[in-house]
Amino acid sequence: MRFSRTSKALGLAAIAALALTACGGGSTNSGSGGGNASAVITVDGSEPQNPLMPAGTNEVGGGKIIDLIFAGLVSYDSSGKKVNELADSITTTDAQNYTIKIKSGKKFTNGEAITAKSFVDAWNFGAAAKNAQLSSIFFEGIQGFDEANKEGSTVDTMSGLKVVDETTFTVALTQKESDWPLRLGYSAFMPLPSGAIKDPKTYGEKPVGDGPYKMDDSGWQHNVQIKLIPNPDYDGPRKAKNGGLVFKIYQNDDAAYQDLVSDNLDVLQTIPTSAIANFKKDLGDRTIEKPYAGNQTIAIPYYLPGWSGEAGKLRRQAISMAIDRPEITKVIFSNGRQPATDFTAPVLSGYDANLPGSENLKFDAAKAKQLWAQADAIQKWDPNQTFTIAYNADKGGHKAWVEAVTNQLKNNLGIKAEGKPYATFKEARNDATKGTLTGAIRAGWQADYPSLYNFLGPIYAKGAGSNDARYDNPAFDAMLNKGLGATSVDEGNKIFNQAQQILLQDLPAIPLWYQVAQGGWSTKVTNVDYGWDGVPLYYNITAK
Repeated sequence: MRFSRTSKALGLAAIAALALTACGGGSTNSGSGGGNASAVITVDGSEPQNPLMPAGTNEVGGGKIIDLIFAGLVSYDSSGKKVNELADSITTTDAQNYTIKIKSGKKFTNGEAITAKSFVDAWNFGAAAKNAQLSSIFFEGIQGFDEANKEGSTVDTMSGLKVVDETTFTVALTQKESDWPLRLGYSAFMPLPSGAIKDPKTYGEKPVGDGPYKMDDSGWQHNVQIKLIPNPDYDGPRKAKNGGLVFKIYQNDDAAYQDLVSDNLDVLQTIPTSAIANFKKDLGDRTIEKPYAGNQTIAIPYYLPGWSGEAGKLRRQAISMAIDRPEITKVIFSNGRQPATDFTAPVLSGYDANLPGSENLKFDAAKAKQLWAQADAIQKWDPNQTFTIAYNADKGGHKAWVEAVTNQLKNNLGIKAEGKPYATFKEARNDATKGTLTGAIRAGWQADYPSLYNFLGPIYAKGAGSNDARYDNPAFDAMLNKGLGATSVDEGNKIFNQAQQILLQDLPAIPLWYQVAQGGWSTKVTNVDYGWDGVPLYYNITAK
C-alpha cells in the first residue's frame, strides 16, 4: 500500500462485473447464517515495517491491521463500491471545493470524541514533510500540500483544510477532481486521536482507532502476533461477526500452510507456490481462486550503476523481453497468474491490454540479446557483475519464481543473475525505502482503491513513497496531473493510459503478471470471502 490519489479511472460498477466472483470453492455468504460469534479466528500475518500510523504505513503487513482498527469517512464493500462510514455527507458544487460533514457522537476506543479536527489534524500531520509519513503524497491534491511537503519545510498545515465546526470541515483542491471522494477510504485519510500526533512513535506500538476492531491489551508482540478484539461501539458496515482476530506472524508461508492443513491456522491469505499444484486437493472446497486488483513487478533503481540513461533504458527493455512470463505462470503458478501487458490490473475500468509499448513485455530472447548488446555499446556491463533480484523469504513464496526469472536471464542474456533473499518483508522494505538496494527488488502492488491511477502515481511519480526505482520523468508526471484533472472517468482513463505508454518504454519496473487471490481455510471456520483488493473480509469470518 502506498501513496495514492483518486483517479478519474475508477469505474466501480465495472469492477463488480469483471470476474470478481470466486472461481474455486468456498463460502461466500454474508455470515448472517449463524456460527460461533465469540470464537477468535487465527490468520496469517507479517511483521509491519513501521509503527502503526495510518499515513506512515504503506505495506500490507501493517496495512491489514490499520484497515481493521480504523474507520474513515468511507470504506469499500467487497466489490469495491464506496460506502459512507463516518461521513454523513461529502458534497461539492464544482469538483474542487468539498464540504465534509461527519456523523456526530462517534468516539475513538479511548473515549475521545471524533470531530472534524480529528481529520484535519491527521491529514496535516500526514502531509507535513517533517513527519516523514510514507503516504504523504496521498494529500498532494489539497491546496498547501506543496508548501508543507517540500524537503526541509517547517510548515505543518495545508491551507486547503478548514475546520468549520465540530462535525464539518472543508477541503480545497488545487484543481477539479470530481472523483476525489473515492480515495478517502484509504488508510492515510483516517482520523487520529490527539495523543497520536503528540507522540506518534509510542502511539504506533499500540494504536487507538475507531474501526470494527481494537488492539487487545497484549498489544503488538513483535515477530510473534498481533491480536485484535471487536470494538463494541463500532456500528458501521464492517461489524465484526467473530470474537477477534489473531494475526500470527510467520517466517515463511510453507509453515503457515502446514498449520492450515493441520487446522492450527484458520485462514491463509495466500497459498505458497510450493503448494499451488496440490492445495485444492489438500483443502477440498475450502479454497478460493479469485482475480483482484494486484500485480507483481521487478523494480530496478536508477541509482544503480548501469541502469540510468539510454543504456539503462535499453537494459530494462532487454531484461523484460528475456522473461518468458507465460512459461513461468504455467510452471510455477499452475496457470494461477496472468502474464502482464501493462502496469495496472485487468479488473479495473480503463484497462487496455494493447497499449503501444506493451510489446516490451512480450518474450523475445533474440530481441532481448540485441538490446543488451546495444546498451553495452553505450556503457559496457561488467561481465563479472551479478544482476540480483531481492525478495522476502518469509511471505509470498517468491523464491521459486525469482529463481525461474534469474535462470531465464542467465540463459537468454548470458549474464550472471541470482535471487537475493531477505529474511523478512520488513527488512527488504527498509532497504527499498532508504534507497540502499544493491540490485533489483520484487515489488508487487495491492490496490488502495479501485483505479488505474493508484497503480501509477503512488509508485512512479517523482518523490512517491513507493517509488523504489527512484524514477523521475517530468513528462510522465505531467500526464498524471492532466489525468487527475479530467472531467470524466473515460477521459481520465485515456490520459492515464497515455502515461503508461511512457512507462512501457522507460520500464522503471518490469511488470510480470497480474495477481489472483489463492487462499484457503481450516475445517473450523466458514463465511470466508475475499474483497476486490485480494484481502479476506476478516470481519465476516465465523467459527462453525
